Amino acid sequence: MADYQTLRLEFNKPRPNVVTLTFDRPDALNALNSQVSSDLKAAIAEIENNISEVRAVVVTGEGSKSFVAGADIAEMVKLTPPEARSFLHDIQQTFTRFENLPIPVFAKINGYALGGGLEVALACDIRIASENAVIGLPEVSLGLIPAGGGTQRLTRLVGEGHSKYLIMTGARLNAQEAFRYGIVSKVVPQDNLDEELDKLLDKVLNHAPVAIGSAKFAIQASFNESLNSGLEIELDEAVRCFQTKDLREGMSAFLEKRKAEFTGK
Repeated sequence: MADYQTLRLEFNKPRPNVVTLTFDRPDALNALNSQVSSDLKAAIAEIENNISEVRAVVVTGEGSKSFVAGADIAEMVKLTPPEARSFLHDIQQTFTRFENLPIPVFAKINGYALGGGLEVALACDIRIASENAVIGLPEVSLGLIPAGGGTQRLTRLVGEGHSKYLIMTGARLNAQEAFRYGIVSKVVPQDNLDEELDKLLDKVLNHAPVAIGSAKFAIQASFNESLNSGLEIELDEAVRCFQTKDLREGMSAFLEKRKAEFTGK
């Protein structure tokens, strides 16, 4: 296990076969800097190396105030344009690796998710937020634009018009506003965030693991492929499911009116 300085990676938490990744710079509201980027790359590699033992990843921030409050401006202001390109390209590539994990990734947004913090959440599959969450891409107020995938992933999520409005105004949304835009799937009281996440894990992880992974892959293909290519990928992934024991178990359980017992095979 790597020696992380800015995050914690905990296997089998909050339940077996789930990994919790916690950004752990509470004094800086868990802001992103070069060390966080380095730690995150190492954490993703560790998850990838143990992927056969992992069913899902939960991402959150330490404390009750912040998920990730954006980039560390004190570090970024010193970057030359070539240094900025290198840093931001590294961030983009890291978030894309995160997004491409073949298992569901849940963002547990427990406070500020601004700038790079929202971009982390956008690279996750499902986002659940506490009522005190504040969400936005305010980079234009710093003379910058979102550059960790925000202009691309937010647009794919909410559409061109909403994305231009949110990014060009630098709007900060409360949790309910983010829900109405479709940025988060659920808003709950902060005291209930862990309980509601556990219920969500139940709903997803009680289904066949191969089917969940295939669904994620096919859905993401819809953004990167033509319709015809996406349909071919969907077909291939459906046939892949037909090769599993879980599909036979799921269909037999349905016909026999009993709960399916999936094994991931």
